[in-house]
Amino acid sequence: MKLPSDKVIRGPERAPNRSLFYALGYTEEQLKRPLIGIISAYSEIVPGHMNLDKISQSVKAGILMNGGTPIIIPSIGVCDGIAMGHVGMKYSLPSRELIADSLESMAIAHGLDGLVLVPNCDKIVPGMIMGALRLNLPTILISGGPMLAGQNESGSLSLSSLFEAVGSYKSNMITETELSEIEQCACPSCGSCAGMYTANSMHCLTEAIGLALPGNGTTPEPYSARQRLAKASGVAIMELLRNDIRIKDIINEKSIRNAITCDMALGCSTNTVLHLLAIATEAGIDVDLRMFNEISEKTPNLCHLAPAGPTRMEDLFFAGGVAAVQKELAKKDLLDLDLLTVTNKTIRENIAPIEKKDNGAIRDINNPYSEVGGLAILYGNIAKYGAVVKRSAVADEMLKHEGPARVFNSEEDAINTIYEGGIKPGDVVVIRYEGPKGGPGMREMLNPTSALAGMKLDKSVALITDGRFSGASRGAAIGHVSPEAALGGAIGIIKEGDIISIDIPNYQLNLKISEDEFDNRMQNFTPEVTNTVTGWLNRYRRMVTGSHKGAVLE
Repeated sequence: MKLPSDKVIRGPERAPNRSLFYALGYTEEQLKRPLIGIISAYSEIVPGHMNLDKISQSVKAGILMNGGTPIIIPSIGVCDGIAMGHVGMKYSLPSRELIADSLESMAIAHGLDGLVLVPNCDKIVPGMIMGALRLNLPTILISGGPMLAGQNESGSLSLSSLFEAVGSYKSNMITETELSEIEQCACPSCGSCAGMYTANSMHCLTEAIGLALPGNGTTPEPYSARQRLAKASGVAIMELLRNDIRIKDIINEKSIRNAITCDMALGCSTNTVLHLLAIATEAGIDVDLRMFNEISEKTPNLCHLAPAGPTRMEDLFFAGGVAAVQKELAKKDLLDLDLLTVTNKTIRENIAPIEKKDNGAIRDINNPYSEVGGLAILYGNIAKYGAVVKRSAVADEMLKHEGPARVFNSEEDAINTIYEGGIKPGDVVVIRYEGPKGGPGMREMLNPTSALAGMKLDKSVALITDGRFSGASRGAAIGHVSPEAALGGAIGIIKEGDIISIDIPNYQLNLKISEDEFDNRMQNFTPEVTNTVTGWLNRYRRMVTGSHKGAVLE
């Protein structure tokens, strides 16, 4: 079988190339074996990535055991928690494109024959997958895994607990000492933050789509089982190479439908919509946003992990993980079980030995939290191309809501008013000019949603934005409103005090003014994008598509 590395290190004309490999310490025997790139996002700035050097070394051992030559190559990665609430968050989603571009560059420039992707947090997972899809090499993903939940006298904690605690402190519900105590114990270990936030959502969906070994979605990062899984992934990549099973043999329209189905059952982050759309685009698959509602309508929601409920990622792990959820879904024929995965077996074969443990993390499919899935796409005169809400994290009393708009043209303006106590029960907070172009970068709004939750307003106040939300957000938090204000979207014509109507069960989001008034405002609307950016964010602003297309670059 011809390999990409043949063009780099075979034949007398490639003697200079081989000489550089020898300078790296590779032997002649190593260069006779396939070159497997381990794309590692290890760094000392992201808690989810601080242990990826060990994960990568375990992958390396697995590749060596099965006849390959492993080569570790670094990747960048932004920590959303550290970037949250300031200008740094503008760089978070755009970094997904940088990661994809850099992976493509390194793999082609050095003639890699296969890829093991070692990400952990949020954009790094889809960014690596997007880059790998451009190459269509044998590929497997082993993420770092979730953080263990924190603990204090009130129970289990995670990062979202701390963001909400800030809101409680600002409204004098807790003391500074109590805030400090939560701060010290909310994040107790390495790993991606301990809830069904975006990173853990993507770990689970990568397993569901077939690109990762069973256990990838939920095995905690501190557990030695994660190291064993990494070694098994190193072994598996060599089998994929020998059998010429490539990433596009795994990721296709049917496997993406499977991933969306698991998304609905698990109650994943709203950001999975952006990332699955972007992955589908790179795979050459047309996925319309309405597919999410179509699948949601027939997929029961089986999990209420934090922030939607009290269970944590390790609870899901002990209950049987993603495979146990898949087995529940299979009871009603909601998955295509005959799709190939990186185990070189089908989903049906992978889940056959799994038994769901009854610890409360996964409900039986005949006793779900709801008969419909965890996410919903809303449409209406405010959101012609759609908006996204994590329905499973919305209180029942907020599934339908009407209230006066409180309008802000930036996250900073909104959070200041929230902290000052300027938002009242019944209000609908509108934050605009935070979309892919308007931001630019489509910042997450965890600070506003968490402040509202900490002030006990999450069951009486809604928030809509053309930006997005962290997977740690809960409440009636509706994001990805498209078209965004910067592109002339109707979210830009909302005025202070206008009545906003939210009807999540019927997938509706509307501004309650007359058609004549709506048309008149739209005709006279000129977007007010006043924030200037420099560097590559300026280029990103010019090239990025709308959120309904996954915010990919044109």
